[in-house]
Amino acid sequence: MKIFFYSIIILFVFTPGALFSISSCDRDLSRSARSTVDAETWAKNTMAGMSDRQKIGQLIMAATVWDEQLPLEQDPMGPPTRRQKDHMQRMITEYHIGSVIVYNRDRSENMARFNKQLQRWSVESNAGVPLFISADLEFGLAQRIPEEATVFPRQMGISATGEPDFAYEQGRITAIEALATGFNWSFSPLADVNVNPANPVIGVRSFGERFSVVSEMSRAMIRGSQEHGVIATPKHFPGHGNTDFDSHYDLSTVTYDLATLREIHLPPFQSSFDAGADAVMTAHVIIEAVDPTVPATLSRRVLTGLLRDEMGFEGIIVTDAMGMDAIDSNWGAGEAAVMAVVAGADIIMATGTPEQQMETFNALYDAFQRGDISEERLDDSVFRILKIKHKYGLHHGFSSADPARAREVTMRAEHRDKAGEIARKSITMVRNQGLLPFERDEELTTFVAGVAYTREISDLIRKTGGGKVITWDYGNGPVDNDPTPEAIVDAIRKAEEADRILLFTYSYSQIPEGQVKLSEALSIMGKPMVVVSLGLPYDLVEIPAVPVYIATYSLDRWPDVTPTPVVWNAVVDVIFGENPSGRLPVALGTDYPVGYGLSYQASTEQ
Repeated sequence: MKIFFYSIIILFVFTPGALFSISSCDRDLSRSARSTVDAETWAKNTMAGMSDRQKIGQLIMAATVWDEQLPLEQDPMGPPTRRQKDHMQRMITEYHIGSVIVYNRDRSENMARFNKQLQRWSVESNAGVPLFISADLEFGLAQRIPEEATVFPRQMGISATGEPDFAYEQGRITAIEALATGFNWSFSPLADVNVNPANPVIGVRSFGERFSVVSEMSRAMIRGSQEHGVIATPKHFPGHGNTDFDSHYDLSTVTYDLATLREIHLPPFQSSFDAGADAVMTAHVIIEAVDPTVPATLSRRVLTGLLRDEMGFEGIIVTDAMGMDAIDSNWGAGEAAVMAVVAGADIIMATGTPEQQMETFNALYDAFQRGDISEERLDDSVFRILKIKHKYGLHHGFSSADPARAREVTMRAEHRDKAGEIARKSITMVRNQGLLPFERDEELTTFVAGVAYTREISDLIRKTGGGKVITWDYGNGPVDNDPTPEAIVDAIRKAEEADRILLFTYSYSQIPEGQVKLSEALSIMGKPMVVVSLGLPYDLVEIPAVPVYIATYSLDRWPDVTPTPVVWNAVVDVIFGENPSGRLPVALGTDYPVGYGLSYQASTEQ
């Protein structure tokens, strides 16, 4: 009897599925989370025990954060409030949602505990089926756990290193930290090819303007993530890299022809699918060459005709956030959800208010009851969703969240060391007329000016022995990045006391005129001057000629959400002697093509 008992214990402990629930979170879970029941059998058996409402719920991804939920003095993306928790419990237990997108920011232990509770509610309420718990993790888990998790350069910075292995490492490390805190789905990488310098929403979030590079980097990041147990999601299909508007606020149309779509924008997605990507996110953009009537998210021609039938994608199609104005202002939560499912989407990212999230469920359920969504169409998506939940070990009903050791995982020194190495190799020196590196001289005074995180960078310069520092920032935070004439006069007055000037620009589209005027005013003072772009490298094209220009790719469309001190450390090191090795992933006019970059061994511009 004892032998039988111990045999059962050994069988449980060494069954791969059991390992998913009790072992280290940084294993290769996509390979280890197998069980004696194959995915199709488990999915079919599970579906047989689900009600229609539970099936509809699997098509919905609820959001933990919504607009106007808190007084202005509170952070709506801070730790989950009681109201948020109550809403999520209701969406899981009454509306049977199958997925959650977490926008909150918290500490590792608290996030792990929160995500574990979400899974407990789901297993108890939804025929034993756990949740996909997702987040935008484009530059690491730090987007959700900013004070403890590892933050990486933006994707354009990864690409500037020229090393796909770094994209793999970012995917791997992010997956390890994500699993420890209960996430199993990452909305990255961006497979958008950023061919439009004025694109207001993609920019440094993209790997660059060459589809071959975007393809290679996307492939590597997907492998790094999925080989370590977290679903990767190339986005925004079929491409958001050539838009003039931000789909968070406007519905954009791209007018290039079908040949351009196939030759430039689709290859990174096809490459991602060939690499095994298990999900793809849609774009709220009208692709005129395929369907001039509705955005890709709502288009059957795009989602079923192009994505499924022509490109052969078999994974999960998830919409971009349906609360974005490009969709919500034109169709509304309920109608748009039905249109997206009919078009071929599997999961609706319901990011509006609690009322809109519930409206999404009710609209889909009513459409199913009317026959507008057929039983075959519903079962097709649910079956696909369940099979991928099985692939990632979720069929065992356990959460990967480990509150007791989450912080230990997210604070690993080797993770930070790798991020630092990537950051150092991303810094791109575009121009150097013999001025850099700066001398470390305590008697010299450096004027540090900018519109974003200037004080933090000044502190780094002091710590590195860069001498005295005079700091000037625009004062209204990184979102307000257009200095007034009065502010520029103040900057000039303070710069007069310095020996040399460091100007940090920031833009996410066209650089504001105030920053151009500030650069002009400082450059004519005749002092040694270096310009560093924190956001788009395209700033160089608009500002007057200065002796030195450096690109860091460190801030995107939302500079106030997550700073990237790992990149700022790297650029300060370069300014004071560390040899730069980054290369431009995008062309800056005709003078500085893709692949251009200087080092101190050959840095003087001819």
